Amino acid sequence: MTARDRWIDEGMTALREGGAANVRVDRIAASLGLTKGSFHHHFRGVNDFHRALLRRYELDSKDAIEGAARAGADLPAEQALTALPTRAALDPRLEAAIRGWALENEEAGSTQARVDSARLDALVDLWQRILPDPARARTAALVPHLLTIGASVAKPTLTQAELDDVFALLVSLVPAVR
Repeated sequence: MTARDRWIDEGMTALREGGAANVRVDRIAASLGLTKGSFHHHFRGVNDFHRALLRRYELDSKDAIEGAARAGADLPAEQALTALPTRAALDPRLEAAIRGWALENEEAGSTQARVDSARLDALVDLWQRILPDPARARTAALVPHLLTIGASVAKPTLTQAELDDVFALLVSLVPAVR
């Protein structure tokens, strides 16, 4: 792993643990045992580092979305929906940190909007397997989408088992939606 990747990994940890205000070069350098000179060797300043963190978040999120879609492609839609929380690899603390950052930072907001759009598009595709009407499929897709957003900021944080149970309940309602 390169020093740049270590900076980004540690930056993501700092973001997850304390939000954007916790992403401080001096703290991250100390945690990594590196100098601020190392930081400036790999990034053109704090804004460049923030962009790298947002790129990592977006890439990781889209990879998780695409992986979940691929994994569920051969399953009945109801099974794919039930398995979604486990396969989508949502990190509630990171989600909450990014959403908080997005409220005050335009670039973070744009990144979150792209991730949310990708998630919603994947959910619409899944729901269209259940509901052929595109408008109803989108409305149905909004339920797990908004549930996931709410779960990311809920206190106390939901456990994976609780999130799985909520999605299982949602799937049990599918016959009523049809």
